[in-house]
Amino acid sequence: PAICVFAFASSVRHPRQQLLRFEISFARDIHSGPVDGRVLLLIWTHEQPEPIVRFIGENMPLAQQVFGVDAEALPPEQPVVVDSSVLGAPARSLNDIPPGDYFAEAVLNRYTTFHRSDGHTVKLPRDEGEGQEWYRKPGNLYSEPIPIHLDPKSGGVISIRMTRVMPPVEPPQDTKYIKHVRIKSELLSAFWGQAVYLGATVLLPEGWNSHPNAHFPLVIEHTHFQQDFENFRTEPPASDAKGDERLDQEYAYKFYQDWTSGRLPRVLLINIQHPTPYYDDSYAVNSANEGPYGDAITQELIPYVEKKFHGIGQGWARAMFGGSTGGWETLAAQIFYPDFFNGAWAVAPDPVDFRAYELVNIYSDRNAFWREGPFGKISQPENRDLEGHNDATIAQAVQMESVLGSHGRSTRDWSNWQALFGPVGADGYPKPIWDPVTGVIDHDVAAYWREHSDLRYILQRDWKTLGPKLVGKIHIAVGSRDTFYLDNAVRLLQQFLENTRDPYYAGSIKFGPHQEHCYSEDPKIPCDEGNYVERQRVLPEMADWMLKTAPAGADVSSWRY
Repeated sequence: PAICVFAFASSVRHPRQQLLRFEISFARDIHSGPVDGRVLLLIWTHEQPEPIVRFIGENMPLAQQVFGVDAEALPPEQPVVVDSSVLGAPARSLNDIPPGDYFAEAVLNRYTTFHRSDGHTVKLPRDEGEGQEWYRKPGNLYSEPIPIHLDPKSGGVISIRMTRVMPPVEPPQDTKYIKHVRIKSELLSAFWGQAVYLGATVLLPEGWNSHPNAHFPLVIEHTHFQQDFENFRTEPPASDAKGDERLDQEYAYKFYQDWTSGRLPRVLLINIQHPTPYYDDSYAVNSANEGPYGDAITQELIPYVEKKFHGIGQGWARAMFGGSTGGWETLAAQIFYPDFFNGAWAVAPDPVDFRAYELVNIYSDRNAFWREGPFGKISQPENRDLEGHNDATIAQAVQMESVLGSHGRSTRDWSNWQALFGPVGADGYPKPIWDPVTGVIDHDVAAYWREHSDLRYILQRDWKTLGPKLVGKIHIAVGSRDTFYLDNAVRLLQQFLENTRDPYYAGSIKFGPHQEHCYSEDPKIPCDEGNYVERQRVLPEMADWMLKTAPAGADVSSWRY
């Protein structure tokens, strides 16, 4: 875990005061009382001077520098100290930063205290409508960027004062086709001890208003947090749009044309807003650390949407698709709610078999960071490009997350999976699957993961009862060189499914040769463009499957005008 340093005014006279350190505080006029949260010190080079650094990512050679310190009941004007003892990333310490000229900025990602129904009290970064993006979270405190000169050997004190508050997020507006709903979840509110809301953005089919007696199937597009419905544009591309922006607009307009022309089935297409205090997305399942999101979505949100927008409201008329995070939750929701949904089309799902948790076998490996032999070891990479180059190791990625938040509060992938798949620790925070410093795996925690979240294991364990409910419903596409090695777990799942009998799963698993993350079945289209046409690919397949499997007397006509 990150080293937590709590500094008060007296610490300025510490005997080590000649060593380099930052003193970070916030102004009383932006917040008059004490706050809890994570103070982040951002340092970046002159080549990329931008406020609120947005390029802390998986590419460690290019990532800019960040240090993190927990602040608990921090009063205004009271400095928090970042010195050589505070963990950073990519460089571990201030002492590791080369002398030179830089920019610096401070952000305080504020925490909320939750008194959960399981008896634990925890402090976590509540989503404020922005999708767990700390650099734009409403209510977070931040400073102006300042130019600095650093020389760890020369020492000195650099003071940074946060004088600004991030503004609220403007809610999107309804249009003819796009509607927004937000409901209080009684299930989640009871778990978290305060009001928790779920949202959905609904894309209505052409003719919805003029066919009041029609009822429609529901299709969920599982994806990361989106405030509004993306890649849907009712106007041709702007004349001055160029490059990626023009490509985005062209595909968004093409989808609008397909959606409104009758070339696509008339369904309710929705995405869901369900950020948690640990991530921008709940993965649509129940979790010991995050609460009953799966039940809340299936028992509260979806029935509300179907009632409000004339959904058919029956399991045969619901299907899902999504990629990466959305791919995993598409499969998981189908497996955990086999009667509620009638088909899952998943692209590049997050690890579906924890024997291939990216490159780690959490059950048999001793260490997640290293492949070890009797006399040597090498680092485990976290990602790759199509040429095989690696941008980060697992150890580096976990180090960055430890800086962004202690106790698994980074709101990034590894921390979120730990919260999503694992048990609650004695302190109320997720119990780590491995030591974040050494990488040593806790196999007791791994056993919990297997029983609760390993999708291949759960299918194999429960196939006698699950199998008959899933015939024809599982469809997966993944590149054979997935950026995050997710194809390895899909192969293990394929080995099981293709050998199942009584019944045979009768779905599909397709690999794109030499294709990277989010390959979506068309090798002629680059992966980053394949996402744009995924809806046009899967929606007709879903409608055909629904019609094929609809029970006697089902409404198979009112929505097919």
